Amino acid sequence: MAKDVDLSSKEWRDLIFEGKNKDFGAYKLRQGSESRHNKAFFYVLIGLVAVCLLIFGYMKYEAYKTQKAEEEAKAKLEQQQKLAQMEAEKEEEKEEEVEQIEIEEVKPEAPQLATQLMTELLLTDTPKEDNEIKANADIQKDNSVMSTFTQAGSDDINLIKEHKEEVVQEKPREEKKKEEVFSHVEQMPKFPGGDAELYKFISNNLNYPAMAIENNVQGRVVVQFVVTKDGSIGNVKVVRSVDRDLDNEAIRVCKKLPKFIPGKQNGQPVNVWYTLPVTFKLQN
Repeated sequence: MAKDVDLSSKEWRDLIFEGKNKDFGAYKLRQGSESRHNKAFFYVLIGLVAVCLLIFGYMKYEAYKTQKAEEEAKAKLEQQQKLAQMEAEKEEEKEEEVEQIEIEEVKPEAPQLATQLMTELLLTDTPKEDNEIKANADIQKDNSVMSTFTQAGSDDINLIKEHKEEVVQEKPREEKKKEEVFSHVEQMPKFPGGDAELYKFISNNLNYPAMAIENNVQGRVVVQFVVTKDGSIGNVKVVRSVDRDLDNEAIRVCKKLPKFIPGKQNGQPVNVWYTLPVTFKLQN
């Protein structure tokens, strides 16, 4: 029966104060207790709802701030990469202009033929008296001399006629075919997890050089490397330098990068240049 009794009901209150002064404060308090309890419950409920809304709104605001910061960082990174890529292309063009050498084909000179002076013998009519006086031995001697010169001359003439200019052509050197490295492809290489994970990896592995800290050296080093067909990193170089120590540290961290998702051209994985700015900033 006690369970069925409502201590805050009007019947129970009237029973308790039957024959007593109802203008006393206790009766008034009991009379208004139900209203106070309802109001208190209502206020607590409103307070809980308000707290939940505040927490939910704060979480949404933080998520919005984080998303906006990531979008701004991504946009800034893309802009920096474009600027760095343009600078790298300008540097490569300058290097190509310096290294480009015009090769002229030089024909080897034909060996000079050793020529022998030929003595031309002119036979003139001599007076009959001289012919008669001339001894047979002298005539034979003259004939032998003529024969000698004629034979030598005929040999040299044949050499001149038969000589042909020979040009020695060097065989072109067989150069090993180098695989092409693209600057822009349909599908650029990506770090697993996106740019946020890439910068997180760099931040976790970057060691600020002590000498640079001592000299208060800071700035942005732009590094360029090749993401190969299998996603590995190669040909790491600095395209915009700040300080030797900072450059070496940026190169060291980039060489530690895990494999990327390789870039693709026409659906096939290819070698692609990737430009990455690494910022060194001292905290005050």
